Amino acid sequence: MPLDGPALAKALPQAEGLQTVHNLLCRHEAVQFQRAAKAAAVAGEQLLVGCTQEKRLFLELNAQTEGALPAEEQPIRFVNLRESGGWSKDARGATPKLAALIAAAQLPDPDPVPTVSYRSAGRLLVIGGAEAAERAAAMLTDKLDVSLLLSEAGSALPQPRERAVHAGRVTGLSGWLGAFEVRWESGNPIDLDLCTRCNACVEACPEGAIGFDYQVDLSRCTSHRACVKACAVAGAIDFQREPERLSETFDMVLDLRPAPAFVQHAKPQGYFHAGSDTAKLFDAVLKLRELTGEFEKPKFFQYKQKLCAHSRNERVGCDACVQICSARAIASEATTTGGIRVEPHLCVGCGACTTVCPTGALAYAYPDAPTTGRRLRTLLTTYARAGGRDAALLLHSEGAGSRLLMELGRAARTDASVHGLPARVLPVALWHTASVGLELWLTAKAQGASQVFILLTEEEAPEYRAALAEQAEVANTLLAGLGYAGVHVQLLEARDARDLAALDATLRLAPPADAVRVPAAYAVQSEKRATLELALEHLLAQAPRALPESVALPAASPLGSISVDTGRCTLCLSCVGACPSAALADNPDKPQLRFIEKNCVQCGLCATTCPEDAIALQPRLWLAEEGKARKQARVLNEAQPYGCIRCGKPFGTLQAVEAMLGRLAGHPMFQGEALQRLKMCGDCRVIDIYSNPSEVRITDL
Repeated sequence: MPLDGPALAKALPQAEGLQTVHNLLCRHEAVQFQRAAKAAAVAGEQLLVGCTQEKRLFLELNAQTEGALPAEEQPIRFVNLRESGGWSKDARGATPKLAALIAAAQLPDPDPVPTVSYRSAGRLLVIGGAEAAERAAAMLTDKLDVSLLLSEAGSALPQPRERAVHAGRVTGLSGWLGAFEVRWESGNPIDLDLCTRCNACVEACPEGAIGFDYQVDLSRCTSHRACVKACAVAGAIDFQREPERLSETFDMVLDLRPAPAFVQHAKPQGYFHAGSDTAKLFDAVLKLRELTGEFEKPKFFQYKQKLCAHSRNERVGCDACVQICSARAIASEATTTGGIRVEPHLCVGCGACTTVCPTGALAYAYPDAPTTGRRLRTLLTTYARAGGRDAALLLHSEGAGSRLLMELGRAARTDASVHGLPARVLPVALWHTASVGLELWLTAKAQGASQVFILLTEEEAPEYRAALAEQAEVANTLLAGLGYAGVHVQLLEARDARDLAALDATLRLAPPADAVRVPAAYAVQSEKRATLELALEHLLAQAPRALPESVALPAASPLGSISVDTGRCTLCLSCVGACPSAALADNPDKPQLRFIEKNCVQCGLCATTCPEDAIALQPRLWLAEEGKARKQARVLNEAQPYGCIRCGKPFGTLQAVEAMLGRLAGHPMFQGEALQRLKMCGDCRVIDIYSNPSEVRITDL
């Protein structure tokens, strides 16, 4: 592949060693790698290798090089330059792209975060038919403590009793690696714990209702009870036994039933569903054999309940995170502590919840938003500084997404009809594509990107695809409303090599969208809304045409206003107490409902709390006064104060008192003088009750 060493060195003046281009660094030029490893150890600098194919070999060479530091002490970074651009048909123009990839690879690692621990002692439960379960157990019994739960009748257990065997219908399965709780109901007359497998019952049964799984097929049994007599010594058969509800804990579960116990896309760690698929079974067996001991993973999220717009006073507003979680790790606590609860042991780190969270109450922690933003800005600024134009970011997963791009690069090298990644497309590997959303997409646009492509593979759950599509619609609608032409955020779907040609054509033929004239230089903030506002301010300032009064946005927008039906609103101000983002406020001096549009997150809590159903959401970007009006408080409704008919002191609004009178006028407790007291302030009501000579007192009874 063509590499222009001097041009790369010019684009990256702080980097050393770019002048010399190597062709066989992993073979007869390996001694130069060893020299570089020793020099990096002496200088205390980072060593970067522009090849990922021979990563294992380079690590071995480093370990064998005298004077080089072990990779555990001084990690070696690897960056893919070949499939990412060097094997593309326009590789000779890819120098800005390669410079950007090298610069991003030199960034420091994300800051460490708290970890989530798992502890597994190797206790495995296999659920399924006897023969299939025994076959799976035989492949695992040398490494794990295996128990069986027979969920169906009709197959045979071996004669030797080598492991614990249970039978029954699974009624519940919950937990994760090291902490699964399995519940089942056993209603069969034969107790497998007492059964000695002497086979006397099998021989005695005239209907053949007992097989070598040592369970009675009750649909065939005609109550001869010959089996009971044959089992008199062991006493394992009792047709009068009440069904037992049993439960036990296990570290891992292998499920061989046709339907899995968990229906969500991301199953709990330690649970494997193979059904009757032999390939899935062998894959599960290989993984299960390695799941004994202690394990850790990053805690991928941060949760700030004070920012959460999920619930107030047991009223539910935004539940986007609960709905989108493919691991069912997020649960509502609206009726208990309020807010949500995230189970870190179930979280798989997709980050989709943080993408759809409108307030930033849920934030992606590893890497956090500032770290990801620094990476994107480094890519874009280095690419532009090296002379690149119309940069497009291609966000993809580190797993299936990276493999697909590797296949695309190899196809471009060997197939004349395949173009490969264009020189303007900068690949960005993420733990999961759903972890980056609207605020970072718009930030990339503000910092000079022409477009953002998001590569979706079979790894993405249906919920993620729908959410990313909604967020992309918001971004494209917003940017189009500001006058930026083109498709700015685009989802690309590819399963595997079958879709390489379509993916290649889309990337090659996609026209660049409008970019800002002057890229922004701000850093991504820890607070989601702060980053979103910075991006909006820059995009507004760089808008290519005059701004409209407002831009209507799709329903998934985290930006917008509310409309208040002033004819129904009584200014009870319950919405003010429910608002989690201080978008709604009252006026202590007069009956007013005020609103700051910039703060509104479109959670809907005000609408669900309003007793008069007078509030409706209005997703939009309000651009009056060049966007300044949305940052200022404005009055949505105000009313004439209602004065006490006795002392004149205002104690409510005219609408509220009239509504109260209208609703209580027919009630027997509020007739005559009692109805008039509703028009008084609290003090005057008490005075009137105790000073009224016609009022009936308890002492008169």
